[in-house]
Amino acid sequence: MTAVPRVLAIDVGGSHVKLLVQGEAEPRKFDSGPKLTPQKMVEGTLAAVEGWSWDAASVGIPTPVRGSKAVSEPANLGKGWVGFDFEEAFGHPTKVVNDAIMQALGSYEGGRMLFLGLGTGLGSALIIDGVVEPLELAHLPFRKGTFEDYVGERSLIRRGKKKWRKLVFEVVEQLAKAMEPDYIVIGGGGVKDLDEMPPNARRGDNELAFLGGFRLWDPAWTPTTTAGSKLSKS
Repeated sequence: MTAVPRVLAIDVGGSHVKLLVQGEAEPRKFDSGPKLTPQKMVEGTLAAVEGWSWDAASVGIPTPVRGSKAVSEPANLGKGWVGFDFEEAFGHPTKVVNDAIMQALGSYEGGRMLFLGLGTGLGSALIIDGVVEPLELAHLPFRKGTFEDYVGERSLIRRGKKKWRKLVFEVVEQLAKAMEPDYIVIGGGGVKDLDEMPPNARRGDNELAFLGGFRLWDPAWTPTTTAGSKLSKS
């Protein structure tokens, strides 16, 4: 039987890159932002995890991913992510997914789950009976802009919490009607600014992104294909 590797989970956000190795208690982090290139992310990660031992890495990044490589540049980070070879850069086996997928995997408890990540932008994913479906809802039209324009961090700062919360409830209601989930998980850094949750929604824990990263290497959870893949729970 193949041994499960000790995994380093890397959650790349618009403000910070957060890191945790299986078996360690306290995550580590360093600053992200619009000047963060993938090479700088790798260098920052290797410096931050000094003293930790690990065999493989899972990387969640805020952009569409196919075949463990970014297919478009993240809107809120630096350039150079498209096609970047993280496995070569880290020198360890590496799996790359959209950051919402990683947190969704860690949050999943069965059935049909819609995950929405409120942060610098809007992350989204759908898992149906263990089948992972990446979503890109952030830049779809909504009102006079996009969903991200109304529920992302810039909207919270510009409109204030009261108006922003109403917009979050409206967006969640619309997306729930379209996706018909059994339940909704709302994660991301922005969830802390919600005093109440929309109907049928529960509060996500951002650190579950680490669990999602670990599950990517667990044989009981590993997808058999790169998209629309079955995650068999034993």
